[in-house]
Amino acid sequence: MTMPLSYCTNVHPAEDLDGVLAQLDRYAGPVREAAGLDTLGVGLWLPADLAHRLAASPADRDRLRAALAAHRLTVHTLNAFPYGGFHAEVVKHAVYSPTWADPARAAYTLACAEVLADLLPDGVDGSISTLPLAWREPWSAADDAAATGALAEVSAGLRDLAARTGRTVRLAVEPEPGCVLDTVADVVGWLEPRLGTAPGRIDPEHVGVCLDTCHLAVSFADPVAAVRRIRQAGLRVVKVQASAALHVEQPADPASRAAVARFAEPRYLHQVRERSGGVVRRADDLPDALAEPGGLPGDGPWRVHVHVPLHARPAPPLSATTDVLRDAVTAVLRGPHGDAAHLDVETYTWAVLPDDLAARAADDLVAGIAAEVRWAADHLDRASWWDEDQDAHEGPHEHRTVHRRTA
Repeated sequence: MTMPLSYCTNVHPAEDLDGVLAQLDRYAGPVREAAGLDTLGVGLWLPADLAHRLAASPADRDRLRAALAAHRLTVHTLNAFPYGGFHAEVVKHAVYSPTWADPARAAYTLACAEVLADLLPDGVDGSISTLPLAWREPWSAADDAAATGALAEVSAGLRDLAARTGRTVRLAVEPEPGCVLDTVADVVGWLEPRLGTAPGRIDPEHVGVCLDTCHLAVSFADPVAAVRRIRQAGLRVVKVQASAALHVEQPADPASRAAVARFAEPRYLHQVRERSGGVVRRADDLPDALAEPGGLPGDGPWRVHVHVPLHARPAPPLSATTDVLRDAVTAVLRGPHGDAAHLDVETYTWAVLPDDLAARAADDLVAGIAAEVRWAADHLDRASWWDEDQDAHEGPHEHRTVHRRTA
């Protein structure tokens, strides 16, 4: 079994149609060629203004479809988490606005679905990833009720879209540290009592979960248990965002602190979690974790929300959590609908990484993305399998013995 593979275009800053078409010419087409693939999936990021324009204009969708075909690119997934401005000088908490309590979020998502349904290859379902309601504060009972209504509205809209077009598009809620739905357990716990097909309920046929494996790793979650919990709730993993976090084994060590401090930068939020003695402590951004006094104590390892390249590991004493990615993909593939989940490489941080990992020039970025796609194709296609006689659900992730197939 294998998942449809793509790379997410939120790595590129264009926010209008001409800019997106130029992206396909300058980046996505050359990435496909450099990766040695006959066709390549692109997980399009369509900012809100462009999504609404495309939804209203068949002619503009035809232009986009023609450009995709010219470069032998396909679209089966969209990233509708950032609403716009994802490459502003400072993004940080702005990426969580508008929240799911704001009607603009549902309208944007339905516009994305309309566009995606028209771009999908024949016989392929579509997916759209979205934010986990909002940043955790401020968030009120009224906000929660509004978000419930909005997601029920969107699931009904997706059901109607399928009836009208014959194309199934599913929404994938993506947990992220620090948000209202911080973990997979939070997403499942929030969705489960709201599921159903009656008016005002959220239809599990059209709403599921997006596993961003960087976020999963930061939370110190067991990927196998997380996937199992999703299935037990009657939900499906609709999409896996292939990404890796930074791991700092000894954050109290001066050399480790100096190494991880190089990843602190002003554009994106880099949440940190520290696990020690069974307790997970949190800091909302890397500078907060490093602060002296007042930061995280460094008594146990850190995981840092930085989407580091999959194929180019950070230098010791740092490491990357690609093991969490591989185990999550394996767990998804082993279950129902596993090969229908979408696998989207989401390394969007090239421009803000330290110099030894960054890709700031256009040709370097093409080479970097192509290497990411090639790595995913080589290591996650029929990803490593546990022995059939092994109970893969026992024990915390890092203490299980894993028997891998060679990719």
